[in-house]
Amino acid sequence: MNLSPHSPFSSKASQLLSWGHWFTFANIGLVLLISSSYLFADKSPTSLLGWFYMVITWISHTSFITFSAFVLTIFPLSMIFPYPRHIRGMAAVIATAGICVLSLDAFVYFQLGYHLNFSSLPDIITVLWKTIVGSPVITSILSIGFVLLIFALELIAGNHAWRHLDKLKCLKFPRYATGLLVSCFAMSHSIHIWADANTYFDITKQDNVLPLSYPTTAKKLLARHDLLDIEHYQQATEIHLDNTQNQYQLPHSLPSCTSSNQAVTVLYFDDPLALEDFIQDKPELTAVPQLIQPSDHQDALFNLAFGLPAYYQTANNPHPSWDPNNHILALQQPDTHSKNVNANNPPPLISVINGSTNNMTYDKQQYYFIFSLAEPKSDVVISNTYYTNIPTLQNIMGFKQLQDITYTLLAEHFSCAKLAEATMIARNLTHSRREGVNFTQGVLVALKKDRITLVKRDGSYEHISGAEGFAIEQKLDVPFLIQSIKTLKKFSVDTSTK
Repeated sequence: MNLSPHSPFSSKASQLLSWGHWFTFANIGLVLLISSSYLFADKSPTSLLGWFYMVITWISHTSFITFSAFVLTIFPLSMIFPYPRHIRGMAAVIATAGICVLSLDAFVYFQLGYHLNFSSLPDIITVLWKTIVGSPVITSILSIGFVLLIFALELIAGNHAWRHLDKLKCLKFPRYATGLLVSCFAMSHSIHIWADANTYFDITKQDNVLPLSYPTTAKKLLARHDLLDIEHYQQATEIHLDNTQNQYQLPHSLPSCTSSNQAVTVLYFDDPLALEDFIQDKPELTAVPQLIQPSDHQDALFNLAFGLPAYYQTANNPHPSWDPNNHILALQQPDTHSKNVNANNPPPLISVINGSTNNMTYDKQQYYFIFSLAEPKSDVVISNTYYTNIPTLQNIMGFKQLQDITYTLLAEHFSCAKLAEATMIARNLTHSRREGVNFTQGVLVALKKDRITLVKRDGSYEHISGAEGFAIEQKLDVPFLIQSIKTLKKFSVDTSTK
C-alpha cells in the first residue's frame, strides 16, 4: 500500500501519496469510533452470526467509505497541488468536514430512523432547531468544541504522519490491516448474499443501518445465475395483509383493573375548526404535536376505544373486549345517544364523547384528552395535534397513535399496566420504544421513529415523514415489516384452516 523507502519516485507528490495513506488509516480509526453509534440506534442482532456480520460490516464498510473519501478528495489535490504544508491543512479541513457530516447523520439516524437526504432536510432542521432551543448555550459549546477537537486531532495526525513518514514506511502493519479490511469486505457481502437467499432476517434487517450502505442482494445476483429458488424467496418475503380470514381472540383470563385516580374525558371533534374554538381561552391545556391517526374516522375511533389496530375491527365489536362490563370505558359515537353504562355499575374511568354533537361543560379541574378527526379526502394517515391537561400525556416526544393514548392512560394514569399489556397492541408513551403498527383501509402502517411506511395489498409502498409528511426515498425494510406484521397479528386466529 505504501511506497517503498527505496522507490525512485521520491517527488513531493509520491511522498504526499504515502503520507495520505497513513493519514487515511488514522481517520479510519476515528470514523470507526464515531460510526459505532449506528450499532446502538436499532435493536441488536439476536444470533451469533448476526453479531459477527454486524461487526465485520461496520469495519469494512466504514473503512471503504473513508478510503473512498481520500481517493476522491485528498489524492487528486496531492497530484495537482503537491505542497505538503498546504495539503496537510486542506486535508485536515476536508476530514473535519466529513466527520462532522457523519456525526450529523448519526444523530439524525438515532433520532429519526433514516439517514441524511435532500427530502428530509425540513425534518432535520426541525430536530436540530429543537435541540438548540432546548439548551442553546450547552449545545453551542458542545458543537463548537466537537468541531475544534476533531480539527485538532486531524492536524496532529497529519503532522505526525509527515514527520515520521520514513519510520512508518518500514512498518508491516498496513499489509495486515489491508488484508483484514479486504477479508471483512468480502465476507460481509458473501454472508449477506446467503442471508438474503435464505431470508435470514437477523442479517438482512441491518441493510439500512450504516450510511451509503447498499449490500449485494441474492435476488439479483443468484437469480441471474439460476442459483436461487425464486418461489421460495417470494413466499418467505411475502407480506400478507388480508384480514378476512382472521378472528380476534383475547386471553381467556384477564387481569382486573380498579383505580381510584381521577376519571378522564376524551373529546373528539369532527371539524378541526370546532376544536380550535373549543380550546380557546384554556391555557391549562398543553398542545402536543405528531398524533398519527387514520383518516378513516371509524378506524381512528376503533384505535382509541380498543387500543388495537383496525385490523381487528368487525361488526361484532360493541365495546372493548377487555371491558365487558363497561366499568373502564364508555364510548359515545355519533349514532349512539347513550353511554351504554349500567346504572348499577360505577362510572367509567374513560369517557369518549363527540364534542361536535354534544354541548360539553368544561371543567378545568377535570382531566381531558382532546383531538380532532381527519378532514375529508385526507391521506391514509394524518399527523395533527392533541390537547391535554393530563401530566402523563404531556411532554411526549415523537409519534403517538390513538391506541397508544388508551394504553398509556390505562397503564400509567390508572395503574392497570397488566391489563393493557394483555389486551392491546400499542405502546406505553412514557417508555422510550419508538416503533408502532396500524392497519387502515387495507394498508399496513409501520412506524419507526419518524419514518412511516405504508404498504398496500399489491405490494406497493411509500415512506413518509411523520412530522412533516414529505416522501422519503429509502429501501423497503422487509425484516422490520415482517416483525410489524407479527405484532399486528398478536391476537389473530386464522379461521381459514378450521
